[in-house]
Amino acid sequence: MGGDGEDKPSRKKRSRSGVDEDASEKKRSRSSSGKSDGEMDEGVEDALLVSPIAEPRAGRKLTKKALKLVKKSAKAKELKRGIKEVVKGLRKGQGGLCFMASDVAPVDVIAHLPILCEETGVPYCYVASKEMLGMAAQTKRPTSVVVVSSSSGSGDLREDYEECATEIAKLRPIY
Repeated sequence: MGGDGEDKPSRKKRSRSGVDEDASEKKRSRSSSGKSDGEMDEGVEDALLVSPIAEPRAGRKLTKKALKLVKKSAKAKELKRGIKEVVKGLRKGQGGLCFMASDVAPVDVIAHLPILCEETGVPYCYVASKEMLGMAAQTKRPTSVVVVSSSSGSGDLREDYEECATEIAKLRPIY
């Protein structure tokens, strides 16, 4: 009976050491890459979150101008937010500049918008994230698409609109 009592603690010891070995292997793999599981290289993270149809994609400079324009137009009430509102406006023939988020999942949700924009002659481009677009549009929720109305009357807003329109025209190939 004495042998049975000694075997049980040793079994526990073995299972504990097995767990410890697994944990140490995970630590080694993390230290070899230099980053933990939650941290990723910024370029790799961007590549993972971009949808395959996100072309033409705005660069940093254009994204900054676009978000500034979206923020100003939201204050001036010249902005349409969300897929339903944008599609309704585009089908009615209301023009403007369309900014879509490149990290929308599933892609099918906004896949029809570039075609609709091209049919109606509305310039469009993709910006980095829906969170940034939502913050610029002054909503609490991330926004996948916004359209800045072309009937912007204010002088400063009109200048920003024209700048973004020319930048988007440079990005987009003519079909």
